Amino acid sequence: MPKILLIDDDPTFCLMLSTFLKRQQYEVKTAYTAGEGLSQLKADSFDLILTDFRLPDKNGLELLEQIRVLDTKVPVILMTHYADIRTAVKAIKMGAFEYLAKPINPDETLLTIRKALTYGHEGHVATKPAIPVQGGFDFVKGTSPQSTQLEEYIALIAPTSMSVIIEGESGTGKEYVARKIHQRSKRHDKPFVAIDCGALSKELAGSELFGHVKGSFTGALGDKEGQFEAANGGTLFLDEIGNLSYEIQVKLLRAIQERKVRKIGSNTDLDVDVRIIVATNEDLVQAVSKGEFREDLYHRLNEFKINISPLRDRTADIMQFANHFLQVANHELERNVSGFDTAVMMALERYSWPGNLRELKNVVKRAVLLAKGNEITLDDLPPEIAYHIPEPTSIVAQPDATQVALPVTDLRTATERSEKELIIEMLERVKYNKSKAARLLNIDRKTLYNKMRQYNIEA
Repeated sequence: MPKILLIDDDPTFCLMLSTFLKRQQYEVKTAYTAGEGLSQLKADSFDLILTDFRLPDKNGLELLEQIRVLDTKVPVILMTHYADIRTAVKAIKMGAFEYLAKPINPDETLLTIRKALTYGHEGHVATKPAIPVQGGFDFVKGTSPQSTQLEEYIALIAPTSMSVIIEGESGTGKEYVARKIHQRSKRHDKPFVAIDCGALSKELAGSELFGHVKGSFTGALGDKEGQFEAANGGTLFLDEIGNLSYEIQVKLLRAIQERKVRKIGSNTDLDVDVRIIVATNEDLVQAVSKGEFREDLYHRLNEFKINISPLRDRTADIMQFANHFLQVANHELERNVSGFDTAVMMALERYSWPGNLRELKNVVKRAVLLAKGNEITLDDLPPEIAYHIPEPTSIVAQPDATQVALPVTDLRTATERSEKELIIEMLERVKYNKSKAARLLNIDRKTLYNKMRQYNIEA
């Protein structure tokens, strides 16, 4: 029976979730603080850790770092509110398996736990499992100018042996671009190994990258193959390269230049033939200027640079990716949701997507799970997305003297005519569903009816 450690400072929530998980044949231990959870982890072994991001004594990032010191393999799932989405994405880069948005959905939680238990112990947590084509977004070509240019760059660089730096915010798909470069290269039939440098402590990084021999340090109970050796002949992808310590950067530069690695505790070198692709969401040039990243290593890696635009700058791609994620979610959840209603499409396109494609994928998957009909509606989206009003907004006086923000830029100089046109346009988009129109206009139905009467708008 898989053993789960549940960490949350809400006793009622812990009781409800642990009861649900026990009914699903899981053994559950609970802790109400990070310190208590770490104490239990020291005393016992667990197959999975499920923890709230906000705890009384530590946040999720601090806890995750200490968990990795005690256990490098146990999968960690974070539970967080949507307000913490950026930090949750950062936690994934540090080695968390996934995050769940609160209030959690039992079926979604169960599905994520099962996946974590399947993948969590297949290898070191920093070595990411291969992602199936049907579950990823690397085979969807966007139609925006940024996506078109990205495809052109991939086609140009893939057949070469040049090193590549991929820049972009968390969740934009840097690893998927790296995989596509590998798949289109002459090394496509050789290994592709992905390492999350953000999940590697200084002590673990040398062993993980270059390997070690038995007895080289406390806990080295046998010889370990490093990821350079594992990727020999293929491609080594180093995600969040800026997190490597200065000492490891020196060894990495030597490995790249001399095509040789030396295991920790060994006196002999191993020849390796590896193409290096790295990724970062930081400004490496600035890191070099601050002395935090070696300049010679930067120039050795920077043979070609690709920048992936955030999703908020690629509005034309949003529904294309959303429809793909819909198909993926239908397959994974065994559902048959046909699409999105008009109001949902508008909501998805106006949201800023701080978590980029990763967030969009999770939102669509959650919506598919919650959908009661053939189409996803606003009720299936998180409120932050369903009723998100972008800036800038304008305040327009209402008959009852209340002030309501309308989600259009030109309402700064709104006239009665432009306001009437806006209401008519919104009603037409949602096929005169007044509840949906009112929500999208960020007003209540009574105010909408008043406006319709004021402007003689027929239902």
